[in-house]
Amino acid sequence: MIVGLGADGHAGLPDASREALEQAEIIFGGPRHLQLVGAGARGREWPQPFKIDPVLAEKGRKVVVLASGDPFWHGAGGSIARHLQPGDWIAYPAPSTFSLAAARLGWRLEDTACLGLHAAPFERLIPVLARGVRAICLLRDGPAVMALAEWLATRGFGPSRLTVLESLGGPEERIRHGVADSLMLADAAYPVAIAIEADGAPGLPHASGLPDGLFVSDGVMTKRAVRALTLSALAPRPGEVLWDLGAGSGTISVEWCLSAPRTTAIAVESRADRAGMVRANAGAFGVGHRVTVQQADWPDAVKGLPAPDAVFIGGGMSLAGIETVFAAMPQGARLVANAVTLESEAVLTASHAARGGDLLRIEIAHAGALGRMRGWEAARPVVQWSVVK
Repeated sequence: MIVGLGADGHAGLPDASREALEQAEIIFGGPRHLQLVGAGARGREWPQPFKIDPVLAEKGRKVVVLASGDPFWHGAGGSIARHLQPGDWIAYPAPSTFSLAAARLGWRLEDTACLGLHAAPFERLIPVLARGVRAICLLRDGPAVMALAEWLATRGFGPSRLTVLESLGGPEERIRHGVADSLMLADAAYPVAIAIEADGAPGLPHASGLPDGLFVSDGVMTKRAVRALTLSALAPRPGEVLWDLGAGSGTISVEWCLSAPRTTAIAVESRADRAGMVRANAGAFGVGHRVTVQQADWPDAVKGLPAPDAVFIGGGMSLAGIETVFAAMPQGARLVANAVTLESEAVLTASHAARGGDLLRIEIAHAGALGRMRGWEAARPVVQWSVVK
């Protein structure tokens, strides 16, 4: 049994949840959960770091797993159910903290970003924050309230209105309000959430082709305009996997993950310094948990990677490497490769002749000073080959 528990403990449980607890031989939960239901000798605290192995080891016995609110929204429910058959478990959810917070604030939950930041960096907010956005965030403890307020202020969201919600639904419930850049609240009690009405900075654009200056780079990167065309050709969809081969500073991986929900990227980069840049950029944009970095020469690495939905080749190109990648791709996967040298352009021209697809030459110029006047400064042309297997 997976039982959702509110801050009101045993008193707030429906009959089915109470009956499950009464019949349980073993009750798993955090110390606070076990105390709230009076688990006594039947209680078992979660191991640190968190693992579900102790629960799985008791399969066949009457086991209850306690989780805060709705176990399948930022809770342990999904982690447990993934290892069991549908008939092996029953869940009795309680109102989530998000639902309780929305009820107190009068917010439409479907229009509110809901994030679990109790075990994740604040950077997860970066893809969603913008003026007028509302978000509810679960936090790990009381001190995290001030840490989040300071984080918001340093990133230009100082005028954001904050509501601090403690122990929602329980006898110790408390709700307080403030502004990010002037919040002085050092006594917030766990469990705690914070509701944000974002104001200040405009937030991250959601179009492909973010400004180059937002990324850490040594100058070797797919530049903004070409990146936008590359993302368009890669055509990311929710839940898809990208291989970013010769990843450089990881700009394609980052924008791939920002473009659609649940997308992931595997960035393969041979240089250690650039692999570090990929990690830094992914973390800075809040997608570090969705970008996996491998330091390797990509023709040697692809055979052991999970199957991709799309592949981007940005460097280290050869006919043999493309053949290796093409052989590893499943039917229907998309391949996009960019070339800036004559040698790599010849590789793409030959690949297009052999396998078809689209061959595009991208020529871009920017206005620059020309004496006392202005003129066009041409960037190196880029040849792009895209094909579906």
